[in-house]
Order: sequence, then C-alpha cells, then structure tokens
Amino acid sequence: MKPAVWTGEHFMTGDVACAEGALAAGCRFFAGYPITPATEIAEHMSDRLPDVGGTYIQMEDEIAAMAAVLGASCAGVKSMTATSGPGFSLMMENIGLGICTETPCVIANVQRAGPSTGLPTLGAQGDMMQARWGSHGHYEIIALAPASPQDIFYQTIRAFNLSEKYRVPVLIMTDEVVGHLSERVVIPEASAIRTISRRRPKGRKDRFQPFCPGPDGVAPMANAGDGYRIHVTGLTHDQRGYPVMTPECHAEMVARLTGKIRRNLGDIIETESYRLDDADVAIISYGVSSRSSMAAVDEARQQGIKAGLLRLITVWPFAEEAVADLSRRVRALFTVEINLGQIHLEVERCAKGRVPCHLVGHAGGSVIAPESIVQAIKDLL
Repeated sequence: MKPAVWTGEHFMTGDVACAEGALAAGCRFFAGYPITPATEIAEHMSDRLPDVGGTYIQMEDEIAAMAAVLGASCAGVKSMTATSGPGFSLMMENIGLGICTETPCVIANVQRAGPSTGLPTLGAQGDMMQARWGSHGHYEIIALAPASPQDIFYQTIRAFNLSEKYRVPVLIMTDEVVGHLSERVVIPEASAIRTISRRRPKGRKDRFQPFCPGPDGVAPMANAGDGYRIHVTGLTHDQRGYPVMTPECHAEMVARLTGKIRRNLGDIIETESYRLDDADVAIISYGVSSRSSMAAVDEARQQGIKAGLLRLITVWPFAEEAVADLSRRVRALFTVEINLGQIHLEVERCAKGRVPCHLVGHAGGSVIAPESIVQAIKDLL
C-alpha cells in the first residue's frame, strides 16, 4: 500500500489536485465517465485508488456513475465522482436522490461553456444556478468554488468534511481554467489534515431510525450490511425511512433536509475579503474570475479607485449577510463571473436596491481580463 497523502511540494493541475485532495480526505471510491475537461480527475483516481486500498469504476454513463457513488456511500465508503456540464445534467436525478436520502458524497463539476455540448475545451461558470436548483423539489445544497490548484486541494477535503458532517452531497464548482492550470501545490503531512467522518448510530439495531435527527439536525448513518434496520427510498419518508404519502410527513422531511443546512450557515459559508476595509466599490466573484478580480482591485487602486473584493468560497448556501453588509458600506457592487449573470441575480437580491449592482460577465470560453473589470468600474462610476 502506498501513502494516501502525497506529502510534499508538487507542480500539478487543478484536476490532479482535486483527486489528491479527495484521497487525503479519505475518499476510497470513485465512479465516473470520461468527459472533457474533468477526465483527468478520473484518470488520476484510477491510477491512485488501487494503491491505497480504494476502488475505481468507469461506468457506462453519468447516471450510473452517480448511482454507484450513492451505493458505495451507503456501504460506508467516502465516495465521489467528477464531470462537466452535460454529465452534470445527467447526474441531477440521482443527486436529488442523494439529497432526499441524506447520502454524503462529493461531485466535482469542471465547468465548460454550454448549453449542450458547447465548448468542451474552454472554461465557463455557467452551471452555478443549475448547482443550486438543478434537481426538482425544494432542498438545500452546499457548493464550493475553488480558485487555484492549491485551493482545490483544500476545498476538496472541506467538501468531504461538510458532506460527512451534514449528510448531503457537496458540489465542487470548479472550471476548465482552474482544472487545467498547473501551479505549485503544497500537500502537508497526513497528521496535519483534519478529516471528518459521518456520525455512527448507537443502541439497539432493531430500533434504529435512520432519519431521526440529532441535536444538530443531522441523523447518524448506519452502514448497509451492518445489521441495522434501515429502509432507503426517494419517496417522501418518515424518520424510520418508510414511505408516508401525506403533506404533513412531506413538510417534516423537507424541513429536516433544509433545516440542517440553514441552522449551520456559520459553519458552512466561507468567504475571503481583499482590501475591503476602506473600499468605495466592491467586486463579488468566485473561482477563476476571483483571480482576475483581485488583480483588478490592485489596478483600480493604482488609478485612485478604492476597490475591494469579496471572494465567495462557498457559493451555496449564498453569503447573504456578507453581501447585504457590503451594500450598506460601498457606492456600488460589481459581480464578475463567466456567464450572463447567475450569481449577479443573488447579489441584486441581497443588496435590496441599496446600491447600484452591475455585472461584468460574458457567456464563456475565456477568462475575464482585469482591465475589462477596471474599465467597467470606471465607466459606471
């Protein structure tokens, strides 16, 4: 057996760093289907997992891949998959199943320009609203947006920790640029990496209720095959896991699914501030676009414009309080993203008309240049 944590300094792509972060977090099962620009995650996992006692399966399509990930997780194994836009669409039904059955797992979406086949080899950030509302029904999801290979290593670990802690699928919303970008990545010793595993049940196995929440709103999770009485279904179910076709039971179930996230926003939402203390204008961005935005802040400052950046590390749940606070302190908000205004709509909602909100974005295929952001600020101030 080779070490699961590849300690040391490396020069690697974001896709490889994502795979290494998963291994460091304890992932031991990967099911996937090749798709540009996420294939390198699967390739690296296929090479590394057998060496650490894990299992890699290439499925016949993304629907089956997501089903396999849920099955492995129900058996007690930390599991993940990786895809891009078209595959993400195919996974949505089973992502919804994972939400309903409270099955922890991680899905990396290395975004490319769409819709449909789109631009397979070029980046975009056009799946952000699909990440939030791609499955049907009302639910809460956790989605993280790393900005570099080093960042994606740590955010993949965090994705697994959040997934295990809250029993929910967690999305890593990266993009082709970060996925294929090669940079220095420092991987610490295994002892320095904090990992979380799902809480296990105690007590009599024949009286176990698999969806009875604890004080934090999250139910302990038994492994299939360990002798606990469990019933898992995508139908509306009670705390025993059995279908109950009433509005009252459905209301209780959805309240449980949403409540465990909404009651823990302080633990889940993470943002990064850059030069915001005295800012007159604020840029809100995430992923690769936040790198351009940070450079734009420095350039704007050189031109006498007091700009700052709020980087969304957790995109969903949305950092409503942070954006609302900014809207009370600055003259204008600028959302920078490689789409035509998906997260921008959330910024406008949270600003509530207190300040002008402007979008700096385009449909996809190229990174937004810092000078374009600075020019947009100058044109609109």
